[in-house]
Amino acid sequence: MEPFEALRQIPKLGATAHDSLTTRERQIVLVLSEGLTNKEIARRLRLTEGTVKIHLHNIYQKLGISNRTALAVLAHTKTP
Repeated sequence: MEPFEALRQIPKLGATAHDSLTTRERQIVLVLSEGLTNKEIARRLRLTEGTVKIHLHNIYQKLGISNRTALAVLAHTKTP
C-alpha cells in the first residue's frame, strides 16, 4: 500500500483535490491532520519550519481554503 493511501480514502480529498497536490503536500496534510504544529511537522518530515509554511500556503491555494483549521476539517470530514 502506498504510504499516503489514507489521503485517497478521505472523501473530500478525492481524485481532483488529491491529484492536484504533490507527494510532499499530501504528506504534510496527513501529518497536519494528526494535530501537529508546523514545527512538529518539520521535525517529522525533516524539513525547515519555513518550508512547511510554504507548502501549507500552496495547499491552501490549491484547495481553495484559508487556514489549517479548514484543512483539518476538510481532511476529517466524511460524506455519507
